[in-house]
Amino acid sequence: MVLRVNIDQIEPATRDWICKVQIVEIARPRESLDKKCTFQNIILEDEQECQIKAVMYAEEIEQYADRLKLLHTYLISTARVKVSQTSYGKPIHKFYWILEKKQDGEEIKPSNEVEKPLPPPTKLNITSFDRIPHLMVDSAAEIGISIVLATIRLKYTSALLQDSCNNSLYIIYADILAIVLHCGPQKNAGRSHHRCREITLCDNQKNQFLFTLWEDFGEIEGHEIASKMATTADLLVILGRSIEISTYQGLSLQTRYNSTLRVNPNYPQAVALINWAKENKTMLLTCPSEKTSTSSSVAPMIVTTACQQLISIAEISSAPSMGVLYVEAEMAILDEFQDFCVLQCSGCKQKKRTKDRKDFECPKCNRKTTLVPRCSFQIDLIDNTATTTASISAELGEKLLSMTAEDIFDITCTKRQSLSLNHVHEMLSNKVFEIQLRKSSWGSSNTTQATLSILSYMEKQHPPQTTTDRTSKKIKPLEISEVEVMATTTAAGSSNAPAKFEPPTPTKKV
Repeated sequence: MVLRVNIDQIEPATRDWICKVQIVEIARPRESLDKKCTFQNIILEDEQECQIKAVMYAEEIEQYADRLKLLHTYLISTARVKVSQTSYGKPIHKFYWILEKKQDGEEIKPSNEVEKPLPPPTKLNITSFDRIPHLMVDSAAEIGISIVLATIRLKYTSALLQDSCNNSLYIIYADILAIVLHCGPQKNAGRSHHRCREITLCDNQKNQFLFTLWEDFGEIEGHEIASKMATTADLLVILGRSIEISTYQGLSLQTRYNSTLRVNPNYPQAVALINWAKENKTMLLTCPSEKTSTSSSVAPMIVTTACQQLISIAEISSAPSMGVLYVEAEMAILDEFQDFCVLQCSGCKQKKRTKDRKDFECPKCNRKTTLVPRCSFQIDLIDNTATTTASISAELGEKLLSMTAEDIFDITCTKRQSLSLNHVHEMLSNKVFEIQLRKSSWGSSNTTQATLSILSYMEKQHPPQTTTDRTSKKIKPLEISEVEVMATTTAAGSSNAPAKFEPPTPTKKV
């Protein structure tokens, strides 16, 4: 006897079941990262709005190509049920299904008098733009955080440990719903010439992000967005699922290999945002937000501190060991003889301790690759309570120095000259900045310390009331005691290439 059940009632041991579901999302077929199989992900939702991921492989993808359609309702029976992996983030369900050839998948037609199709879906688990900075450190967030972590082991030297800290990369995978303000042309990014297209997104609070569509996302969905924007008077709204947000270059937002994008989806939340965008189109298009960067590649969102709690420099040491902090301070480069750039692998973005740009065999990428320069240096933050040092890198650093990483490398490494920073000192003089910082912890078996990285900065609009003492004593290295520490390691996720750390694709078993 076949048992009629909902998704939550189905486990690996459940036999002879049938479930009524609707396809609420379907991705394009993808090749696994290890190149061993082709797979396709779909998201199913039952009558109780419970959702689960289903996976099809090469032969099944072809078999189901004409049968499975978005927002259609089906009766699925006895799919293979597997346990979802949780080491790479919080899945939508504790299990996932594998659809195979022998699978029964009967579509329910609108004319069916016994089984009626499910109504249009309403369940969305979207992440608002103003929550994104806090998700970097909120491991209990509903969408879950996928952080590339390496446990500190005795075999790591202090130098390697410090390197891991200075190049930490936080990655989360989120669903977003946003208005499209602008769609750029298809282009090639960086030395690796990966194809991409950038679009400017906005929410109903005027927070903006530059969103990079990599490879076929720029060609297919990006082309669709550009075409509709050219022929439609109203602004578009997109729903992006499994979008990558990382802290590699501030807060960057981009597609990953199994993301999905839909234009003007028929969800109540999307319809409400579309209507809001219609009413506020003039305001959105004529009032550029100060909360976004205008860089030509994956750019961080600059978050104003108007609604954030500011702390003083002296209070940073007592702040939580990991988190996003907001300060108002002057900035200065007191160490003019530091290295202002590093070399990293053009593929995995791993920092290399060398100044030689010759090709090499990268053990992480497992291929011959080149080294590319990346701007990275230390800057001092000063207020009337103390002085501390934070790192600033990539596009934020290039913007501050008014130089590209290539120019910096040519001056400091090729020509072996010191950078002229007079223009930077003049630009920073007697100015106060609203600064968003990330505090990260690292350590060894004996000590635990913390470092600060600048996520964004913006000049404060009114002049400072007092002049701070640039020679004030620096605070001691931030120390944390009796805390179990995990150090983040460098991974992909830059403006030049899609991230390389991805949840593994389920391996098909024969």
